[in-house]
Amino acid sequence: MTYRTSRVAIGIAALVVGLASCSSGDGTDVRPSTTRADRPGTTTTRRPPAVVIETVTIRANGLIFDARSSGPVDGELVVLLHGFPQSSYEWRSQLLALGRAGFRAVAPDQRGYSTGARPTSDSEYTIDHMVDDTIAIADELGAQRFHVVGHDWGAGVAWAVAIAHPNRIASLSALSVPHPAAYAKATRDENGEQRSKQGYIGAFVAPGAAAALGADIEGFLRIAFGSAATDADVAEYAKVLGEPGALDAALAWYRANNLRGGLGDGAGAVTVPTLFVFGTADCCLGRDAADLTENYVTGPYQYEVLEGISHWLPEEAAESVNELLLQHVAKYPAN
Repeated sequence: MTYRTSRVAIGIAALVVGLASCSSGDGTDVRPSTTRADRPGTTTTRRPPAVVIETVTIRANGLIFDARSSGPVDGELVVLLHGFPQSSYEWRSQLLALGRAGFRAVAPDQRGYSTGARPTSDSEYTIDHMVDDTIAIADELGAQRFHVVGHDWGAGVAWAVAIAHPNRIASLSALSVPHPAAYAKATRDENGEQRSKQGYIGAFVAPGAAAALGADIEGFLRIAFGSAATDADVAEYAKVLGEPGALDAALAWYRANNLRGGLGDGAGAVTVPTLFVFGTADCCLGRDAADLTENYVTGPYQYEVLEGISHWLPEEAAESVNELLLQHVAKYPAN
């Protein structure tokens, strides 16, 4: 083992110890609840229309994106953007909830995660490329205005889309990750909570990180997600990141965008209706950055804090997230 590889291994070890706290929230909103089958002879309420999640491919911005979709094709478009180390699979509960409500919910596997959208140069993974991807996907799906939802890196992209193309966005919903300027300001506070939670970034951008993590990708994912993901969930994410070049491409998001200084500085205010949801047990994002976000939204703003919930909001707090999303998108029609 070379000295460089040893340093990476040490960094990864520190990383997984830190990430273990990501899923240590004490919230009880872990999975969508299931209802009992109606017993013969009882009075029942009208059931929501049956919906399924379909897998589709979308050609946009010169790339081919794998995606999951739910709901009627003529419904208002809701684009859901995932983060690392996940995929469109993280939105399975929200896809069904939005589809049942009559929205056309589409979650693409973003750049680097889709087999047909995996450039090899780090320069192809700056946020502006993902913004262009999102707009191109909406164009391909025939939506002039649409709702955008993001979590983790997907939230970073969603914020950027809303800033760059407010005329295209009916509403923005960001989970876990605050406005980029709020994030940047919090990172400059050497004694702040956000600054103390950024140790993992060094491990992700280190040379050899993809090889180190890829040596036991399921083990890494189990530690990162903890109780927020089942073995089946882990296997689903590992299947995507286990494709040739996928893990390195996913980590290129970190290498191409300076999270430890500069990213977000100068980002404009968001004028579109915005919902921001933050979990207090998040291991990677601090409450200081979350609380600052209101200073960078001039449109209608709703800030929801979920006590004891970790970073993995769409899965760990599916019921709460679904309720908040449905209320938000219904309040600000795209048409």
